[in-house]
This record gives sequence, structure tokens and C-alpha cells, in this order.
Amino acid sequence: MTQKIIGRKKEIEELRRLYASDKPVFAVVYGRRRIGKTFLVRELLGDKFAFYHTALSPSELSNSALRNQQLLGFYTSLRDYGSQMDNVPDNWILAFDALRQLLKEKDHGQRLVVFIDELPWLDTARSGFITALEHFWNGWGAGKQNLMLIVCGSATSWISDKLLNNHGGLFDRVTDEIKLYPFTLGECEEYFKNNGIVMSRYDQVQSYMAIGGIPFYLSLYQKGCSLAQNIDNLFFARNAKLKFEFDRLYSSSFVNYEECKSIVRLLSKKRQGFTRKEITQQTHLPDGGGLSNSLKALEVSDFIVSYRKYAYPKREIYYRLTDNFSKFWLTFCDNKLTTNGAFWQDNQNLPQVASWRGFSFEGVCFYHELQIKKALGINGVQTELYPWKSRTEKEGAQIDMIIDRADNVMNICEMKFSDDEYIITAKYDKELRHKLTVLREESGTKKALHLTLVTTYGLRMNEYSGIVQKVITMDDFFG
Repeated sequence: MTQKIIGRKKEIEELRRLYASDKPVFAVVYGRRRIGKTFLVRELLGDKFAFYHTALSPSELSNSALRNQQLLGFYTSLRDYGSQMDNVPDNWILAFDALRQLLKEKDHGQRLVVFIDELPWLDTARSGFITALEHFWNGWGAGKQNLMLIVCGSATSWISDKLLNNHGGLFDRVTDEIKLYPFTLGECEEYFKNNGIVMSRYDQVQSYMAIGGIPFYLSLYQKGCSLAQNIDNLFFARNAKLKFEFDRLYSSSFVNYEECKSIVRLLSKKRQGFTRKEITQQTHLPDGGGLSNSLKALEVSDFIVSYRKYAYPKREIYYRLTDNFSKFWLTFCDNKLTTNGAFWQDNQNLPQVASWRGFSFEGVCFYHELQIKKALGINGVQTELYPWKSRTEKEGAQIDMIIDRADNVMNICEMKFSDDEYIITAKYDKELRHKLTVLREESGTKKALHLTLVTTYGLRMNEYSGIVQKVITMDDFFG
């Protein structure tokens, strides 16, 4: 019995269109670990598979031993789908030749769907896997009008380098690519409702700040438990379900995973992130091609983002951590010695928790850029998003998000996570006016500056609230 697929409307439409087409298809479905790639393909096309194989995790074996086990696994899948091959193939050329023979036997004119999951794991050292895949597709697959080859992988940087941007035999051979992103808050709400989980939008926002819109993590929530109870079950209980997820996530996603973890640990310490120079200075990683590869891999996999601050030199690039799960784990679980299985339920008022909420809510706002633009009524207006910080004041003014619009307006967005309507005090009013003054002086902008408050429950009206031009609440994020 198939399960309901939440969200993914564009991806479903695209896969259905490809299946119905009368051309050979080499489609790559990719995205970070736990994002739902396998679930999407299997639920949509599983009953149409002519061949399906999932690679073995490289966590326990390496080198030739891993290569041999991958070939054995592929052979087992061939047999499961009807291959008469008697022996485990010695190499990938023979393995793909056996697949070609199997597909020939199954070819009765209908669509032949081949799904290979976790493809990057098959590419072990000196295995010749990529060469064999090239030979299979270029020598036979690309000429089969009814062949639909779908490959998946969590190692997004491998997918990018070896398939999407391949400069060898697979150059420009991928016909279609589908990247899966985390759910939005609206899709998370749909998921909760579909699974009978009752949760206020205030708690759903906090859930998003802890685990993001990762479908697998959402699937671990227990019906009838509060958000705090679920967080404890995932992170702090004796047998916490995500106790080892951080290491597994990075080791399965990146070749140079220790270096990637070092970078992410640093980025978790500062909202607006660090420059490349600061990263090398504070992590002591060499500033070379290895660092470039790590930063690229993290960014392609949607763990970090590179950007520049408003009115800063274009070459001054910053890197900011965007993965919510990593932020939470590094803040509360990394090298922490608490044995309290109800830590989250017991410590909601800790200053550290309040600080994390402020940091993480800002990330939620950036991820829901489209929803914010819709609430502002500027869907069709060209925009750029930037953080900003004064270059003249040592501990000076900074702005969470500037929406620089093509219609001669800038939305100066302040993000405030609050358990009630937000109240602007005399002190904060003075601070806001100072920010606007310094921004205009340093940037020289002539655009109208519209102060915009992005918060949970809205703004309490008082003598200082008039400074705000527009209020966006968390309800706007669920659109």
C-alpha cells in the first residue's frame, strides 16, 4: 500500500512527465541525507521497476573489500529481478553488461525503469565504476527510447562533480535533474496533520528550528507527545533516536567529513558567519584546494550558504551555517555530558535556549524568503537578500535581513522570536533609529527604508510601534 506523498508537487509532475515521454531518460534525483529521495521514487514508480538496487554503506569496509561487496550486492539485485547470471561479476563493466542483458529480456516495448539508489557509494577507489556507467549509458542506454534510468545519492557534491558537471564520458549526458529541498513550514504542517500529530504553529516553528524540514526526522515524532517530549526522545533520552545522527550524517555525505565538521562547528558560533580567511585562521585548516572542495560540498548539500553583506566589497564572501539540525546538535549535544533524559522539558528558560531561538528563528526567516515576499506583496519584484553590519562601529549596528528591491524600496527586517506580541520599548526604538541612520550613512542608499518586523505573534501597539511599516507573523510562513 503506497503512502501519501507530502509536498513535492513539482517533482512528482516532473517524474510523471519523464515516465510518459518517449525518449531515453537519465535522471538524477539528489539532495541531502534523509530528505526523502528514495521514498519519492519508490512510492511514485516502485511498481514499474525493471531493476532496483541500493548500494551498500561504506561505513564498515573500504578499498577492494568494499568494491567486492558492492559487486556482490549488485549481483544479488540482478538475480532478484530475474538475471540468469551464474557468478558475481569481477568488475563493473561485466555488472552493467549483465544489467543490459536483463533489460533486453524484459523489453516488451513498455517503459523500462531502472533505479539505482545511493549511487555515489558504488564509486569506490580504483573500481572503474564511472567508466562502466559511461559505457552502459553511452554505448547502449542513450539509444533506448523506452529506458528510464534514475539514480539517487545523498553525497550531493559527488553528484555535482561526477554527473552534473562531469568533464569526461558523462559530459552533458544527464537528461534531467531533480533536487529535493527540506519541507517548508507549510509542508511540515501538512505532514503533521496527515500523521495525526497535533502541534501549535508556535511549536511547529520551534520544531523547524531544531530539525528543519527533514521528512525522516519528522517521521520520528510520536503522536500524543508534546514538542518538548519529542525533542527529548530524539536528542536527550537514553536511547535517543538521533544520538549518533550528526556523525552519520557527515560521514555518509562527505568524503572529507572531518574537515566539513570542523567548518560547521565554527560557523555554528556566529549568526552572520565567517570569511574564508577567518575560517582558516580559526580552524587551522590549510587555505587551498581541500578547503575549497569542503566549502563547495557543504554549500551544494545545503548545509551552509555563501553570501556577501550589503554594501560590502563583492570579493568579501561570508559563509553561514543554514542546517537547523547541525545548529541544534552543536549547541546542545556536542560534547555535552548531561544525563537528563528530559533535558529539553526541564530547561526551556535557560539563556542558552533563548539565544538559540533567536539565532535559529533568523535562519527560518531566510529559508522562507518567498513567503515573506508574498506577505509584503512583492512576489513579482526583483529582490536581493543581505545581512548587514556597520563597518565603522566596533560593536555597532547590524541588521538581520535587508530585502533590496528593484522598486526603490528596502525592507529592513528585524527578526524577533517571542512567546507573545512583541513590544518595542523606548530603548529598542532608539536602537532601531540608530540602525537606519548608520545604514543610510555608510551605504549611501537613496531608497526608502521600510522597517519590517518579522515575529511570531505580531506587534503590540504602543507609542513606539509606529516606526514599523510592516509586520509579518509566523502564520505568513505557513502559506
